[in-house]
Amino acid sequence: MAKKLTMKGLFKPKARSPLELVKHTHELLMFLDRNMDAREQKRKEKMDELSKAILEIRTVLYGDEESEPNKDSCAQLTQEFFRGDTFRLLIVCLSKLNLGARKNATHVIANLLRQRVQSQLIALEYLEKNIDLMDILIKGYEDSGDVALSYGAISRECIRHQNVARYVLESDHMKKFFDYIQTPNFDIASDAAATFKELMTRHKSTVAQFLSKNYEWFFQEYNSQLLESSNYITKRQAIKLLGDVLLDRSNSAVMVRYVCSLDNMRILMNLLRDPKKTIKLETFHVFKLFVANQNKPPEIVNVLITNRTKLLRFFDDFTIEKEDEQFEAAKAMVINEISVLEPKPKISSILSFRNNCEVKC
Repeated sequence: MAKKLTMKGLFKPKARSPLELVKHTHELLMFLDRNMDAREQKRKEKMDELSKAILEIRTVLYGDEESEPNKDSCAQLTQEFFRGDTFRLLIVCLSKLNLGARKNATHVIANLLRQRVQSQLIALEYLEKNIDLMDILIKGYEDSGDVALSYGAISRECIRHQNVARYVLESDHMKKFFDYIQTPNFDIASDAAATFKELMTRHKSTVAQFLSKNYEWFFQEYNSQLLESSNYITKRQAIKLLGDVLLDRSNSAVMVRYVCSLDNMRILMNLLRDPKKTIKLETFHVFKLFVANQNKPPEIVNVLITNRTKLLRFFDDFTIEKEDEQFEAAKAMVINEISVLEPKPKISSILSFRNNCEVKC
């Protein structure tokens, strides 16, 4: 018996080198991409072979229980993957893979995007030359199946690179995100929201430029579709993200412009009346910016005065479960500011509001 096992071991297939492995995978992907009409048995055989090859690539990049990944093997595999355009082919064929292969492929792509070869992040140069791949990935949210989640995970890895994020921000895809975030499929909507958040928070200077150039349409969509959404999760995530964006120092000019708008403040005041305490709390962190503005436009001052009694009563009763000194200090500031407000004549133009607003945080 032992002799048979030994003989069997002698005929064990030799492991492919990284270059051979990438070439083999490329050929299988080409078959999958171009032979949709191949007979079912043939396609199944090729799919099984491809699934094994992708798993093998993942093992090279991540290692396994017995060994850590080899640096030289990873470098060779990464170079060949990008040089031969196998990276593009894998993304194009992602929706055609079975679930297991697709999950492994997603891990492979994520690893390749972070691999350094001789200290160089070669994925960045490749993405900049093949930026249209982002069109495929972002549009993946229009797929109703779980492949959309794979597209989303890869998209977030790609937009870790500033130039790639800038491309997406400046594209028409940004307008479509408001639809993706509200898709009926909870998993896809949540994933799209995660990608949207990454786009709006990772690269500070790029986001500031985007918001400055696209302020009008962006916040009109943001307010009407997200802040005023009937969906609790959509609304809560939107308020939280709005606070994060406005409170970032890089977006100070955008924040000043936002808190000088009466329409924006009215939306926040309505959100303070939401029955969900979590919505009220997230809203408070944004609403306090309107109150803290030391050069409030006259119409904002007058609306706050008109609603002063209701607002003071609301904030007197507004508490949170855990003790929080910062929250109590912010609430005291809001109460004090509203209490001492005096009416202002409506003499300034909207432009002067923007120039004179000053928010002390």
